[in-house]
Amino acid sequence: MARPKRFSSLKGGLKRIASFAARRVRRTARTEFPYFYSATPARRRVVITGIGALTPLGLNTMDTWNGLIMGKSGIGPITQFDASNLPVRIAGEVKGFDPHRYVEPKEARRMARCSQFAIAAAKEAVDRSGLRIGRDVPNERVGVVMGTALGGFEMSDNGTQEYRRLGWRRLNPFALPAALPNAPGHHVSTYLGAKGPLSTVVAACASGTQAIGEAAEMIRNGKMDAALAGGVEATVIEPAIVAFAAMRVLSTRNDDPEHAQRPFDATRDGFVYSEGCVVMVLEEYERARARGADILAEVLGMGVSSDAHHIAIPDPTGSGAIRAMQWALEDAGLTIDHIDYINAHGSATQANDVLETQAIKHVFGERAYDIPVTSTKSMVGHAMGAAGAIEALSTVLTIRYGIIPPTINLHTPDPECDLDYVPNVARQKEVSYAISNSFGLGGQNATLVLGKVA
Repeated sequence: MARPKRFSSLKGGLKRIASFAARRVRRTARTEFPYFYSATPARRRVVITGIGALTPLGLNTMDTWNGLIMGKSGIGPITQFDASNLPVRIAGEVKGFDPHRYVEPKEARRMARCSQFAIAAAKEAVDRSGLRIGRDVPNERVGVVMGTALGGFEMSDNGTQEYRRLGWRRLNPFALPAALPNAPGHHVSTYLGAKGPLSTVVAACASGTQAIGEAAEMIRNGKMDAALAGGVEATVIEPAIVAFAAMRVLSTRNDDPEHAQRPFDATRDGFVYSEGCVVMVLEEYERARARGADILAEVLGMGVSSDAHHIAIPDPTGSGAIRAMQWALEDAGLTIDHIDYINAHGSATQANDVLETQAIKHVFGERAYDIPVTSTKSMVGHAMGAAGAIEALSTVLTIRYGIIPPTINLHTPDPECDLDYVPNVARQKEVSYAISNSFGLGGQNATLVLGKVA
């Protein structure tokens, strides 16, 4: 009879047993928890295959895009509350939105408007992409990354007012959870069955841009294979308007709302507060190509930086914006000579427009004068956490269709803003590589690099 194998020592035997147990644990973990133990190929390519949108220009992507290239303004008098006694009575509102097309009335009452927007935009994005979550890609490999600045703030404000008027027993029990900034991402994940990483980016006006970039990075590094990413804001409410009016950053052209937002114009007097949502479907390139997806553009890189200067005043040197653009180009592996178009933050405040112009000239040198630069905020206003996502939509479709939307209301050029801002009329131009800038309160800076897929 064969004698059993003996370990040469007790210590060696214990080491072999431990090694065997560790291998078993790793095999089990890879099966049960694929997110944490998935293969991580180096630098996978990430593409955009679907976009959904709700903006002051329309209730879907193509209505928004057509409004942008036509130079149409979505700014008008505030209708969501009585603003007649306020110094600012205009905003960019999403008109005609019916949440009951997407969620049951009972559920809609439990959600903030931003979550309703997010569900609607995400559904359009997935429908347009043709991605079948759970079939083309496992649910556990689809993530959600949403950006917002204020989330469902109005639910908290309404709850406070109800409590003071009616007492705590009459308070909506969903007031607090509905107000959470991560609620839009939660509802998108639940509604569409995306069980992968769920993240919320709260970075003021840079939120939407950074969310798209962070989702792309997770796909690139193998943490997931697809994602729903974008930005949302839906707080055209009295506290927000009053607060920004007190900061003296809002335009007061109440009698001429369509011409109120004037980026880079010498007569600009601030931005117009607005709302909206854009969600994109991001996918790993090889998977998207294998299923025959219609690829709109590629996410090539992102740069994120901090001014480390002031909560509400941008660094006068523009160093944070400069770093964001430089790092985004480095991340994409491109040089300044590759860039054909810049979608600017272009907020129409006195400080921002000059600083962004100077930052662009610092990064691109003399070539800055040859690159078209536009601010689509001139048409949709400033949607805070959704702004960067709306601008990413515009940049993707510029690459797709070879049309650069204009900067409207630019009639009196500011001598300190002396670049090519494509004033008032759209321009046809082949664009292979573009960047989109977002600079926000708290010194948050984010830049995306997007490109055409050959």
